[in-house]
Amino acid sequence: MTKAEIFDKIADIIADRFEADRDTINEQLNFKQDLDADSIDFVEFVLELEDTFGAEISDEDAEKLNTIGEVVDYIDAHQNQEK
Repeated sequence: MTKAEIFDKIADIIADRFEADRDTINEQLNFKQDLDADSIDFVEFVLELEDTFGAEISDEDAEKLNTIGEVVDYIDAHQNQEK
C-alpha cells in the first residue's frame, strides 16, 4: 500500500470519527490542536487504525503520533517491515 493510499484511508477515518471536512484534512493536521481530540478519542482512533491496517501500535508509539503525517509514516514503515 502506498503512502497516498494510507493517507486516504486515514483521512476517511478522521472525517468520519471527528466529523471533519474531508477536504481540509492534510498531513500537518494535529489531533489535539486541530481536532480537539481527547485521550479517549485518540485511543479509539488508534484501535480503528489497528483494525484497518492490521498493525499493532504500542501505547508508547501511539503517544508519539501527533499529526496525520506521523501516522501515515508509522503505518508505512510498519507495513514494510512485515513484508
